[in-house]
Amino acid sequence: MKKNLIALLGLAGFIVMADNWVVSPLLPAISQNLNIDIAKAGLLISAYMIPFGIFQVIFGPLADRYGKKQVITFSMIAFTIATGLCAFGSSLTSLALFRALTGLFAASVMPISLALIGDVFPLQERQGAIGSFMGISFLGQGLSMAIGGTIAFFLNWRGVFAAYSVFSLIPTILLLKNYKSLPSDKNPNSKLLAPYKRLLATSESLLTYFIVLLEGIFIVGSFSYIGSYIAQTYHFNFFYIGLIMTGFGIMSVIGGRLSGKLSQKLGARTVLTFGLLFAALADFILYSLGTNLILLILGVALLGLGFIFTHSTLLTRATEFAQKARGAAMSLVAFCFMGGGGVGTAIGSRLIATFGLLQLFIIYGVALVITLCLSFVFIRGHVVGITGSQAKV
Repeated sequence: MKKNLIALLGLAGFIVMADNWVVSPLLPAISQNLNIDIAKAGLLISAYMIPFGIFQVIFGPLADRYGKKQVITFSMIAFTIATGLCAFGSSLTSLALFRALTGLFAASVMPISLALIGDVFPLQERQGAIGSFMGISFLGQGLSMAIGGTIAFFLNWRGVFAAYSVFSLIPTILLLKNYKSLPSDKNPNSKLLAPYKRLLATSESLLTYFIVLLEGIFIVGSFSYIGSYIAQTYHFNFFYIGLIMTGFGIMSVIGGRLSGKLSQKLGARTVLTFGLLFAALADFILYSLGTNLILLILGVALLGLGFIFTHSTLLTRATEFAQKARGAAMSLVAFCFMGGGGVGTAIGSRLIATFGLLQLFIIYGVALVITLCLSFVFIRGHVVGITGSQAKV
């Protein structure tokens, strides 16, 4: 049952994360088809990301109150429909509305899946399970440009959304098929904002979320511009760029399976240290050796390994902050991470405009080293070092 749960939730995460970035390579085709300029077409990314970010913190408490499997199943049904509707967008307004609905319901999948994993897996197995889930999900993000570019090449941009809607039917049907066997813990007394006040009231949880925010800024911020760097340096098309970036996802999957075992042998703090070091080293490789294709691929893969070691450790830690409000705890992690990614991408655009694309990687690499130093100060002990007051939130 546990392995099936990871596969099921991982497939849902894969589809959602692939859909997350699929619009970027489609913008030229969409702008031409709808007769709008690229700047206006770019609003489609914001139309998705804003509700995706906001509803991260809403779905968690809803899942705690009404049941995690109930909320995630409903959300996947709505996500499938909304994705399909995007194929019929006839104007910027209608397409933006459909993308906003897609982002709204996609927001539930990652935090609620992580909360379900926290409910099902005991602490000693949890980091490996979380790592496997996150690895599968971010493989979808790594493949998103290659998948979208390939479908658009043989069909058109509308065919991409239609295909994604069909793909998302698979985890949706599996959720419905396995609905009765999924755990359904409910907390009728859970309120929308109360768990967040408690989660942020202790220094241990607050500082953990701060490290998650920094991780999102510098790791996702780096990842966001690797495709642009490859295009600028090698002049590859989106398909080849996507293939190279799958190195991030593949190493996330491999690292996810390793992180739990390493955490048990070496301690969570050591795995976190390796994660941030690998991510920083990846940025340094991209900055100094990225013109060598083999070393470029190594840097992309190392960033994926660093990400999964770091994120799975922090996520495992966060699952113990609020056992009775685990959905809220995971939503706050997702909000900090995705929000940090958005901030890191926005800051990155300014850095690129001021210093150039290549300098972004050295700046974020140094920032990751500083984040590592902060983690030594803030994150003391192992994942199991959770106080009783936190666990009962």
